[in-house]
Amino acid sequence: MPKLLEETSNSEVMKREYAYWMALAHLPRMRTARKNELIVRLFEEKQSIIEFFHCEKADWQNLFLLNENEIELLNDAKNELPNYSFLVEDLLNQGYDIIPITSPNYSPIIKNNLKRAYSPPLIYTKGNKQIMKEDSIAIVGSRKAEDISLEFTDNVAKTASKDYKVVVSGFAKGVDKQALDSAIKYKGQSIIVLPQGITTFQSGFKKYYKQIVEGDVLVLSTFFPKAPWSVQFAMARNPIIYGLAKEIYVAESSGKGGTWSGVVDGLRKERNIYVRIPLNSEKNANKLLIQKGAIPVDIHGQKVDNYSLMELEDSVVNEQSPAFDDIDSKIIKLLSTGAFSSKEIIEKLKIDWTARKLTNHLKKNKLIEVLNKKSPIKFTTKNKENIQQSLF
Repeated sequence: MPKLLEETSNSEVMKREYAYWMALAHLPRMRTARKNELIVRLFEEKQSIIEFFHCEKADWQNLFLLNENEIELLNDAKNELPNYSFLVEDLLNQGYDIIPITSPNYSPIIKNNLKRAYSPPLIYTKGNKQIMKEDSIAIVGSRKAEDISLEFTDNVAKTASKDYKVVVSGFAKGVDKQALDSAIKYKGQSIIVLPQGITTFQSGFKKYYKQIVEGDVLVLSTFFPKAPWSVQFAMARNPIIYGLAKEIYVAESSGKGGTWSGVVDGLRKERNIYVRIPLNSEKNANKLLIQKGAIPVDIHGQKVDNYSLMELEDSVVNEQSPAFDDIDSKIIKLLSTGAFSSKEIIEKLKIDWTARKLTNHLKKNKLIEVLNKKSPIKFTTKNKENIQQSLF
């Protein structure tokens, strides 16, 4: 067969296969892990996805160990194949790419990070697919991030861009948007992971048209192409952001939500996650993540090896400062009115300390009495007769 005809024939086969891939990828009520088990089995049996969908029921049961519910789902999906075929044609004509998990264009970083259990069977992209094979980092954080978190994001994106690392973000307000804008500003490359179907991002394609055409921005989605934005998709997108990155930097996290759950899950999987050391005045969960095993980094994203020692030294300095004396006097004044726990003292006096730090400090104060040793420990002032009075 002449080469041109052979390439045309292969192209038509791929177009036809894409419809079947979509049918499998968007099967309802079937977990990603189960879909990937079927794909692995296909590979072992050396069958195409088209052959799989046209198997006899006995083969589905014996070769692929499908149960009655799964067989019913597949039969329903087969009825949708004509619609998927029209959608495939439309997507390809508009310049989108459809990438099955078996394709050499599929991100190897996702497979390595998310494994069989969570790697999406199919992804949709627009832009430079090669970006998915480059070294990459994700910068994550709150939608309502403080200015210092946005500054951190800008610093990390700047360094990544200079080091030819791709910046992955989720296109949400706050840290995500700053990560993308900074990567573009410093002439780097970026992947936008959408919380919606790829065809619903038309305003974004217009805004980043230049960067997409020049190969610096790749737009990626794992959802049905026409699916609108939803909170559910926003949460489901987060693992893909983490999965696309070799390194993860946390600008700011609360004690719940997508950033927190993603980082905790990453730490559970023993991934290296870098968390910005927060200022004492900040109200976020960055320190808690560091305590859980995240790697502390400074405002420039540089690792801080002596972070625990620095905290101790800061505490010593604070205890010798006038501000510390002022806090002590306020605590004594409060405790003279009754007994309070460290948490209650912090809330009443608006002290920017942890309960643990305050508890340790109060135990050392000779003017303060510990009323009980069980949690919650309560404190009060010692008997006034035993306290040496001061003139001032």
